[in-house]
Amino acid sequence: MTTDTQPKLDRKISILQATAINMTDMVGIGPFVVLSMVAEIMQGPWFLYAWIAGAVLSFIDAAVWSQLGSTYPLAGGSYNFLKEGFGPKWGKLMSFLFVWQTMIQAPLVIASAAIGFASYFRYIYPLNDWQGKIMSGSIVILIVLMLYRKIEAIGKISVLLWVGVLVTMAWLIGGGLFHGNFLQPIIHMNDGLKLDHAFAAALGFASVKTIYSYLGYYNVCHLGGEIMHPQKNIPKSMFISIAGIAVLYLMMNISVASVLPLEQIQKSKFVVSEFVATLFGSTAANIATLLILWVAFASVFSATLGYSRIPFAAASDGAFFKIFAKLHPTKHFPYVSLLFLGSVAFVFSLLFKLHEVISAILAMRILIQFIGQAIGLLLLVKQKGMSHFAWKMPLYPIPVILAIIIWGLVFLSTGFNMILGGLTVITLGLIAFLIKSNRNNEWPFKKVL
Repeated sequence: MTTDTQPKLDRKISILQATAINMTDMVGIGPFVVLSMVAEIMQGPWFLYAWIAGAVLSFIDAAVWSQLGSTYPLAGGSYNFLKEGFGPKWGKLMSFLFVWQTMIQAPLVIASAAIGFASYFRYIYPLNDWQGKIMSGSIVILIVLMLYRKIEAIGKISVLLWVGVLVTMAWLIGGGLFHGNFLQPIIHMNDGLKLDHAFAAALGFASVKTIYSYLGYYNVCHLGGEIMHPQKNIPKSMFISIAGIAVLYLMMNISVASVLPLEQIQKSKFVVSEFVATLFGSTAANIATLLILWVAFASVFSATLGYSRIPFAAASDGAFFKIFAKLHPTKHFPYVSLLFLGSVAFVFSLLFKLHEVISAILAMRILIQFIGQAIGLLLLVKQKGMSHFAWKMPLYPIPVILAIIIWGLVFLSTGFNMILGGLTVITLGLIAFLIKSNRNNEWPFKKVL
């Protein structure tokens, strides 16, 4: 059989669908459960600055993703960026480490959204621990079943889920907007603020939580091989997604703060539902909770879709286990990769709690994926020049350098245990790479010509 008859990925995702996939990934359960965490960490009305900080970092980092994603629009995103940026020798190591951590980190992301879904469902019905685990595991299974289909069908489902996200956010923002005190949190956000070391430290720790809520703006890069007109649609979808989500997050936080006292926001586990209950009563709060659960479900759907393409890309390139390179013979999607990540996410959803995975997700990804590919971009520009790239960031290299510095600070803010965990995963990946290379007689045990 010739390669022409082999199944291949189809470029069927439009700019609308790409934006919908990004935004549904970004607005998961995160902003609804993180809102109280951020307010508690910041200890004052200035907690809005943590959400602004998350948006600023996302915009800066999106410039890195846009320049790489538009130039290398292939399945797997960062896998390709790291391989190209670090060259034939070190690129093998960096791309392997990325796939290695993805096999752990991606199921953690999927599990975190499913766990968050089950946790927030407790506002409607008080689940015990085992009932919560059964629900979170069932969510993962349902997502895998929904993704087991052609990409054009998935694109349509993504738009439908995205509409639910926008309706939910519009209702929450509208409730505060028409309550009459919408501008008060803005007017008083600097009351008692001192620009000292304590504020800087609190902002760092709080930004770990808000950045978690912005993650997903780059999901379109992992689907690069299925995006229509990727040279322009990949950058556009990312910047539109970040701008839209930043406005929605800020307005939602302002709405909640205009209705509920800061003390209640800091202590509440279901702050958005309590916000709706205060304005419209318990029945409306239950409806709002169901819409929040819709948003959480949409996020798991989008994240799982993007991550399933990463092991496939590495395996197709000969850098990972061959079985992950298999595409479904008729539906043309990487079904082995999807089933594997879904299975691991199912196990994780039974083992962990939400607060345990948020910082772990960031700590595990920052050094290799975010900082690594930013350094890789600097190396690529030095080697090939700016003319090589399909999209060029303004003010290069300032955004790249800022991204590296800020991600480094965020990494330090995840805490000692999470830093140690992230470094441990990298170390184990390095050992696995050396074992694999030795067995296959590859670099660094054999010189690359």
